[in-house]
Amino acid sequence: MNERGAQLFSERCAGCHTLKAAGTQGSIRGQPPTGPNLDKRHLTKDEALFAIRNGGFSGAIMPQNIVVGDDAEAVASFLSKYAGKEASKQVTPQGTSDQQSK
Repeated sequence: MNERGAQLFSERCAGCHTLKAAGTQGSIRGQPPTGPNLDKRHLTKDEALFAIRNGGFSGAIMPQNIVVGDDAEAVASFLSKYAGKEASKQVTPQGTSDQQSK
């Protein structure tokens, strides 16, 4: 499920959110990120589902229900595992690779 969650996150959320575990930078065409840096914000699965369903926590910019059903569950599970942590492994739509600090 983590690979599916990473893929969906990359497809639907990467334009606004930075998350190293998904290989996303959170910018659209060089613009500054509009969503929180999820490397620095931990989310539980329930918090992630709330944000997905309700357009974030403030309801300001994020679209509601950007993913739904099993897709929302996959993204929420992925976020609960990787958000707020410096991941030693990167889970991307292409698979898992080790990331070593140099």
